[in-house]
Amino acid sequence: METSTQTSSDSRLLRRLWPYVEPNRWLLYLAIVLTPLTMLISLVQPWLMKRCIDDFITPGKLEGLQWIAGMYLVSVLVGYVLEVSYTLSLATVGQNTIFRLREGVYKHLISMAPSFYDKRPAGALLTRATSDVEALGETLTSGVITILLDILMVTGILVVMFSMEWRLTLVLFAVAPPLLWILSVLRKQLRTYFTVIRDSLAAVNAYLAERVAGVEIIQYFSHEEATHKRFVELNDVYKQATVRSNIFDAAMYAVVDGVGSICIALMLWYATSSWFGSAISIGLLVAFISYLQRLFRPLQEFSGKIAIIQRATTALEKIFGLLDDKEQISEGDSTLEETKGHIVVDDVYFAYKEEDILKGVSMEVKPGEVVAIVGSTGSGKTTLIRLLTRSYEGYRGSIKLDGVELSSLSPQTVRDTTATVQQDIQLFSETVHFNVALDNPEINEKQVEAAASIVHADTFIEDLPDQWKQVLRERGANLSAGQGQLLTFARTMAYDPKVVILDEATANIDSKTETLIQDAIAQIFSRKTVIVIAHRLSTITAADRILVMNKGRVAEQGTHKELLEQGGLYASMYESGFSENT
Repeated sequence: METSTQTSSDSRLLRRLWPYVEPNRWLLYLAIVLTPLTMLISLVQPWLMKRCIDDFITPGKLEGLQWIAGMYLVSVLVGYVLEVSYTLSLATVGQNTIFRLREGVYKHLISMAPSFYDKRPAGALLTRATSDVEALGETLTSGVITILLDILMVTGILVVMFSMEWRLTLVLFAVAPPLLWILSVLRKQLRTYFTVIRDSLAAVNAYLAERVAGVEIIQYFSHEEATHKRFVELNDVYKQATVRSNIFDAAMYAVVDGVGSICIALMLWYATSSWFGSAISIGLLVAFISYLQRLFRPLQEFSGKIAIIQRATTALEKIFGLLDDKEQISEGDSTLEETKGHIVVDDVYFAYKEEDILKGVSMEVKPGEVVAIVGSTGSGKTTLIRLLTRSYEGYRGSIKLDGVELSSLSPQTVRDTTATVQQDIQLFSETVHFNVALDNPEINEKQVEAAASIVHADTFIEDLPDQWKQVLRERGANLSAGQGQLLTFARTMAYDPKVVILDEATANIDSKTETLIQDAIAQIFSRKTVIVIAHRLSTITAADRILVMNKGRVAEQGTHKELLEQGGLYASMYESGFSENT
């Protein structure tokens, strides 16, 4: 029952793979057509060898030997052409399928909601898109279709051998049942270990990616030894599973190889015994040994191919499990007739799990206003921003953008209207120009340079060795924090949104750079809706209105002067210093 269910599961996974194979179906069909032809050529060769020995060499009749030898040569050449065509067809199908599947995984990943990434380590996702997808290549080039050839080959050899000498062929059937039973047991063990291998490799990649990203913290706090010990533990699980899978894989090969040798020995013994009544011909014996070698060659490779398929089906389970995850922001069916940047939040509640983070939040941001949001850590500032940008959904209450309920708008519509500049600088290992325009064909070079000029990023770009063509290192490591942040501001300006959200975007910038940014805000953002989450007094006091959040609610709102006069929470935060409280 277990084997039947497992086979059904494997078949289901392979059927799901078909859409990625289908564009190259004709090459696949060609390989399938070539399969029986390759098998027939392989079967003819031992028979021709028998004819050479029994009909010509043994009797000493050299006349006609050249003709039969010529046929043997032709069969070898034709077999070579068929084998090359068959292999190239499968290789092309395999590589193109891997290309399409990896493309599908990447496209799926970048469509996922931010909440999806909150729960999954980047290293595990990297494993899905790389090594798991790569595991399918061997399956398509050395797995399913080649097993079909092997099955046809084994069947054809048995039929030919049985028709030539049925008593000698019966020797094989004596060892077949235990051989099949042993292979079945080993196959189940391999499936188990391959599952452990995929999971442990994902864990190793996830741990490695996270620790490399945080290597400075590890070094600052002398955590090298402890993190190394944990990595060794994770890596050891992967190693042990891989070693055990290799042991069972080698055992499958050894069993088949040993049984093949036993069969040849039994066949020789029976061929020379009185059981046959008379000695068999040398040509028949040579042909049988040749057929046996051809019979056990696919059986020897069968263990490896089964291992390949086991790896592939395990990888497919992981890949399709990822593709089945639909944690995406729902597409709305409403549109914005006119974008002004008018935001109205009315009695909004939101919870990541069970307890509400936002508890009846209400606010309005009019077009052209600059509104600052302040509050202690955990007050709900960032959560509110995530809802306004449709990074999360599932809120209760109402959020309207230019009079349209936010949940009814598509994420793309919201993103075209709203841009967020975060505290964490997100730059790519590309040119400066790419990091501003993000390869958007609608943003030309003049717009990019104008956007950089607005936020004064052009002052340092012109000093770079290659200026706009300067290639940045990972996460902009060859720029200062202030320069990197100015580039993200330039990116925002180049996309010209109606709503700009600064999520503590000036937290890592020196005072001189912040002055340039504040100047850009004063001159350019006057026609935009601006929401600022900041802890610097200069940023907050420049706002038209300040909202003070506390424990998921809007506790106070007003101008800087009004809130100080109230002597409430904002005044207390101001007196104790914003850098420590917001």
